[in-house]
Amino acid sequence: MIWDQSFIELAPLPRGFHLVTNEVLAQAPDPRNCEMGLLHLFIQHTSASLAINENADPDVRGDLERHFNFMVPELAPHYKHTTEGPEDMPAHIKNVLIGPSLTIPVANGHLALGTWQGIYLCEHRDHAGGRRIVATLQGRW
Repeated sequence: MIWDQSFIELAPLPRGFHLVTNEVLAQAPDPRNCEMGLLHLFIQHTSASLAINENADPDVRGDLERHFNFMVPELAPHYKHTTEGPEDMPAHIKNVLIGPSLTIPVANGHLALGTWQGIYLCEHRDHAGGRRIVATLQGRW
């Protein structure tokens, strides 16, 4: 059993759902020699999330952003945590709903994603900085 870990640095992105599969693969531990294993991704932030979803049609990402903005509105009168901007508390709620981590199977040296699946950075802030992800690969070589 082999373990490997790296830190992935993503450049700042605007609010929305962003396909980052290639950026993650470029900086994550190399799975090419892993016969069978798991790649765990954990974002070290509370106002962004990670998800797996459609990798072909960008309309899906736009629809997700619009739906989450409808589902978790800004300036709700019951929010008490408001000092960091109107989108900050909704960003924390979206992080809880979507989640800060993913576990992706690795098979024969490749992520075992479906044909139409990609890794998303779900950026919930209007003016966020870069994001950092801990990538841990465990598997049998």
